[in-house]
Amino acid sequence: MTAPLSMVNALPQYTIGGQIGSGGMGEVFSGVHRTLGRQVAIKQLPPDLAGRVGAYVQFDREARVLASLDHPHIVPVYDYVQNLLVMEKLDGGTVFDRFHAGKIDNEQACAITLAMLSGLHAAHVAGVLHLDVKPKNLLFNTAGVVKVADFGIAQVISEGATLVTHGGQILGTPAYIAPEQAMGNALTPAADVYAAGTVLYELLSGELPFDRERGSLALIRQHMFADPKPIERVPEPLATVVMRSIARELPARYREAEAFATDLAAAATQVYGQGWLERSGIPVLHLAPRVVASLASGAAPREELTVATPKAGGAASDPTIVDPDGPGLKRPRVPGWIAAAALLGVVVVSLLAPATLSHDNTSNMSVRGAPSVGPATVDLTKPVSVTGDDVVDGDLTMSMSGAGIPLGSGTSAVEPDRDRKFTTDIAMPPIARWIVGGTVTGELRWTPKGGGPQAVQTFTLKSEQHPLATFMGTGSLLLGLFAVAYLESTARTLRRGYRRPSARYSAGFLGALVGLAIWLFTSLMLGHELSMIFGVTSVVLAAAGAVCLIVATERATLIARHRALRDARHGAPGEGDQRPAPSNTGTA
Repeated sequence: MTAPLSMVNALPQYTIGGQIGSGGMGEVFSGVHRTLGRQVAIKQLPPDLAGRVGAYVQFDREARVLASLDHPHIVPVYDYVQNLLVMEKLDGGTVFDRFHAGKIDNEQACAITLAMLSGLHAAHVAGVLHLDVKPKNLLFNTAGVVKVADFGIAQVISEGATLVTHGGQILGTPAYIAPEQAMGNALTPAADVYAAGTVLYELLSGELPFDRERGSLALIRQHMFADPKPIERVPEPLATVVMRSIARELPARYREAEAFATDLAAAATQVYGQGWLERSGIPVLHLAPRVVASLASGAAPREELTVATPKAGGAASDPTIVDPDGPGLKRPRVPGWIAAAALLGVVVVSLLAPATLSHDNTSNMSVRGAPSVGPATVDLTKPVSVTGDDVVDGDLTMSMSGAGIPLGSGTSAVEPDRDRKFTTDIAMPPIARWIVGGTVTGELRWTPKGGGPQAVQTFTLKSEQHPLATFMGTGSLLLGLFAVAYLESTARTLRRGYRRPSARYSAGFLGALVGLAIWLFTSLMLGHELSMIFGVTSVVLAAAGAVCLIVATERATLIARHRALRDARHGAPGEGDQRPAPSNTGTA
């Protein structure tokens, strides 16, 4: 495919050749600078993306990101005009091509990874994440130097990123995507560490840590919710370093690329012996001092760890401390006990609710022959018979309510007989039979003979419908199951190390729904008349218990993270370094 005329016109200083590659964010053409004679690769936004909103903005961002990175293991940018990116031309192929041709052994795999981590760390120090690290984005030049390419979806670290853009485009490759990136959480250099570790896993073992036969969505879900399978046919301690780099939980994974490179250099020296990097034939042009020290000695330097103090007001706002032994770390027992007590209280309150409420006997009316205060058992599919003395002027209205919430009403005209007695049938709304179950409060309302204010008589009403055959019964059950499932999902997310600033607020709402469901379902199944005071008590107890459960989960996760860091410090050589990137501008 020849270059389009628009490219030729935009870059008159270059001789444009044919297309040499394409990707999701650009088509690549060869070129030569007319004056310098330098071979280049020219990347252009493809025609089918040019009309999409934000496509040019993303391409412009790629140009600025690449132009800001000056590192021997990152593809350099020479020029940028409109939507055309002029880069170094790399003719050595990709890591993907060499790997599938069987031309990468284990020593070369480790050397390639060190070069990749060196470039990634330089980008991280500059405040840029790659977010699409994979073998196809690792290119060789003619001298065999590995360079990281295609920062097209890079994001500034302080801005964060998610798996899906506002336009719905998936960012990242499912086989290498980090769990937090797939879940849309805020991202750190650990996301690129995960992808780099997955690349190393594949290069060493010949396979991926997850099954990719079931499609992209299933693969993404595995990254989010499953632990990677242990790497096979790779000796210790190299296998330990690889598995730590792809740990699903953030506290157990390397936080930055240089720490990964340090441990990898030491492990590879222990496994393959001194001089393995030179024997690999893969030039690594820049290594940080501590990586060089690990490479030479076969033991990574062990340094003190710190536990960061979360910002005030966050989901995990309980104070932590910097001391690795953590004597002041708050325990989750107290909020855990409160949560358990609150749940027990909801059950007790629901069971102790009175079977019937108190109703004043202000008339001698009866519903289906029951006393004026009830309980009256009625079939809501049929008209309800009401009898009484000739004390009604006009219509008689019967309504139903549960804990003060209206559930339907019906009206009938009253016609007394010669004995000044009356019997009337009141038809309730047809939908009432599907809504009302168990025992509720009935109410009769009428205008007395001779005028005056309306008279009211309340009574206990029992529906003949089984509670599970009504919306109140099945609805309360489903509502409770939904709220419990969502609350557990929130707690599980926190246990995996992801911050949820709104977790406590949402937990309070979900807990209230659980309390409401337990009280309502228990009252319906036991035949207790619905009482507002007992319902409100159950809701408040459950809401408080759910918030305490989330607090306990946050504290337990914080302690687990602290212990993981402490164990790493006292574990194998080099496993303790998970500190944030240093403030200097050195590269890996």
